[in-house]
Amino acid sequence: MRKYHFLVILFCVFLGEVVAQDKKEVTLKEIWQEYKFSANSMGELRSMDDGAHYTVLESRKEGICIVKYAYANDKYEKVLVNAKELKWNKKPVKIDDYEFSADETKLLIASDKESIYRHSSKSHYYIYDLVSKSLTKLTSDRTKQMYASFSPLANKVAYVVDNNLFYRDLATDEVIQITTDGEKNKIINGASDWVYEEELVLVKAFKWSPDGSKIAYYRFDETNVKEWLMKIYGNLYPKEVRFKYPKAGEVNSKVEIYFYDLKTTDKVKANIGDQYEYVSRINWTNDAKHLAIQTLNRHQNDLNIYLTNSTTGESKILYNEQNNRYIDVPTTAFLTSKNQFLITSEKDGFNHFYLYDISGKLINQVTKGEWDVTDYYGIDEKKEVLYYQSAEVSPMEEHVYSINLNGTSKKQLTKRKGTNDADFSTSFKYFINHNTTANTPYYITLNDNTGKEKVLLDDNADLNERLEEYEISKKEFFQINANGNELNAWKIVPANFDSTKKYPVFMYVYGGPGSGTVKDSWGGSNYFWFQLLASKGYIVVSVDNRGTGERGAEFKKMTYKQLGKYETEDQIAAAKYLASLPYVDGSRMGIFGWSYGGYMSSLCITKGADVFKTAIAVAPVTNWRYYDNIYTERYMQTPQENEDGYDDNSPINHVEKLKGNYLLIHGMADDNVHYQNAVEMTTALIKANKQFTQMAYPNKNHGIYGGNTRLHLYQLMTDFILKNL
Repeated sequence: MRKYHFLVILFCVFLGEVVAQDKKEVTLKEIWQEYKFSANSMGELRSMDDGAHYTVLESRKEGICIVKYAYANDKYEKVLVNAKELKWNKKPVKIDDYEFSADETKLLIASDKESIYRHSSKSHYYIYDLVSKSLTKLTSDRTKQMYASFSPLANKVAYVVDNNLFYRDLATDEVIQITTDGEKNKIINGASDWVYEEELVLVKAFKWSPDGSKIAYYRFDETNVKEWLMKIYGNLYPKEVRFKYPKAGEVNSKVEIYFYDLKTTDKVKANIGDQYEYVSRINWTNDAKHLAIQTLNRHQNDLNIYLTNSTTGESKILYNEQNNRYIDVPTTAFLTSKNQFLITSEKDGFNHFYLYDISGKLINQVTKGEWDVTDYYGIDEKKEVLYYQSAEVSPMEEHVYSINLNGTSKKQLTKRKGTNDADFSTSFKYFINHNTTANTPYYITLNDNTGKEKVLLDDNADLNERLEEYEISKKEFFQINANGNELNAWKIVPANFDSTKKYPVFMYVYGGPGSGTVKDSWGGSNYFWFQLLASKGYIVVSVDNRGTGERGAEFKKMTYKQLGKYETEDQIAAAKYLASLPYVDGSRMGIFGWSYGGYMSSLCITKGADVFKTAIAVAPVTNWRYYDNIYTERYMQTPQENEDGYDDNSPINHVEKLKGNYLLIHGMADDNVHYQNAVEMTTALIKANKQFTQMAYPNKNHGIYGGNTRLHLYQLMTDFILKNL
């Protein structure tokens, strides 16, 4: 009997090995060409005014359609707009985006959408009447428009063309030009300049008043801002693209806010003085008389909110906040039923909501605790309930909560471990939740406002089933004590991991202010690249250094005026700890990062030359003097004020320390982190007589994608790792 059992055990072990061997390894083509591991998620949905229905863009046999569903049971109601009905001059109109009018009788449809920078775009806009089923083009000319939006009365549409603001009266078909001084690289009306778009996420720079009688708009004068030049190759003579880009310490656009009265055609300038550098947000209050204008000084540590009369332009300070380091642009929300507003602040050391009245008097702090609020979903004003997302459970998790505006009855609405992100109905009776963990893709449910899951919308069962065919190692979380701090980290080890063997380590870093790579959330395509590397015998690790987010203001802001210093120290200390583990080959430590992460990997292979053997830097900043002023000065002040801070932690100034293998990659049409960063790093390396490898991608921006580009990029990086680590 014993002999029989022994044979059975041997057979089972052998069978287990056969099964393991039958598991497939992830390939780069599957990730970046076949997109075999892409997870399903719900596209952007629109909650309808009744709060009982929502619409989504769906690909159907007729084409891209707008489809209506009921929240209560996710029941399909009807195709609201059928693609085959959308034709202009007998040609089909493809829906790229859409917006309902306030009365939901009309739609604004954006078609032929053309991206400009990260967030900005222009399109051909059409007005679709849901009652008559008729389609009208917003303008008669061929020029694309930007940011078309209905007035609250649904009888007019405002938009931007060639840096000027217009509106069309839908009753008379008359087009009114509000501004006339718009000019490329000089004056912008109703849209933003490059740096506001990238760093303040401000794109559409105008807002209708609640009664539709006025439009408040930004006017940017970027005449004195220096131009950046990019060359686009592909023709006999390269095309030049020029745009205004204010680098650290350089001149910004002069920004003003104006009011346009549709009835009188008067333009009134908001009188907010000249003690500000940035106008970060504008919000109408609960009437058409007052606009709240949020400003920041150049150091971004003095925030004012002005209450401005839209008829006279006169202003008074409603709110002021100062910080000895910096203030991130807060979330502000003005109630429509009361003279109150909500604002986020880190004044108690963590990001929380505060409720004020319109005179600027604090009513109460709404959320409290040693954790950060991470997103705002809205306020049910009838019930006086706020819905938000926070990292209260853990800096590595995010959950959805509700709380009364008086700070009572806080409830955690999501129970599934990991990262939860909600999209609420206008009535706040329902929300659609996207849940992921580090090892499971989107699990999408329809929930009521108590958090109860009513309907499973998508569990990505097909992808999960497909993954069973592959050699997938679970991402595991752990902590590393580095420089007196417990740093959150994750690791992926080879599927056949043997603790008696020695493995090389490949670290993935971003590390920038308020960021985080160590999250219990789905990692997308990089997750599968890391699986590929693990299958080749690498341990992949990521560590969130000091300066990263969701651990309070002190942890985040301690890198102030010295970007790169403490972050690099933490990554080097983490690498030394990993190298000390019995199953790690400390002579084969590698690191990879993109953008801020590329900056970090460049510092690690130079400052940490005795620790890291190999580094890959994609689109890195190599000296903060070359980057834009809003981002850089928020954390560093200006180069004129903080010369040592800029130079001490520039990889360019540490190239002589390089010993290992360094791969520098950059897109030559990167409008964000300019190719100049790679050029200057290359110049410094040559001057120091240091050998390295470089790849430049012509006509590619900061994302380096399109066609076979991503496949080529990841093949390049994989080959470099296999050869040099």
